[in-house]
Amino acid sequence: MKIILNNSSMIPVYEQLMAQIKQAIIGGDLAEGAGLPSVRNLSAELRISALTVKKAYDRLEEEGFVVTVHGKGTYVAATDRQLAVEARRKAVEEDFAAAVQRAKAVGLEDAEIREIVEIFLSEG
Repeated sequence: MKIILNNSSMIPVYEQLMAQIKQAIIGGDLAEGAGLPSVRNLSAELRISALTVKKAYDRLEEEGFVVTVHGKGTYVAATDRQLAVEARRKAVEEDFAAAVQRAKAVGLEDAEIREIVEIFLSEG
């Protein structure tokens, strides 16, 4: 699992870590039951506080993405297929929302935005 953190980002490091682990789970790069690196190992590898990694793992557990077995480690939780599909859909919707917002910020009209989307749909 490749994690890249941006220390100069306005997004807190634990949220960056969470987002990348979630993406790996949703994208299928981390399979159900796969073990995550220990808090200590990941914090050493990323050169961040163990508390930051622990916070990210705790939040992922609260959201149902991972399960921690005390004394054993943290593992990707069993997911139902519908939940995974919904998570992927939400990620795409967020990307579309950001793209539409960017398009409007540069002055594109709704019709122009729809035209761009139609072009991409016809190409794909």
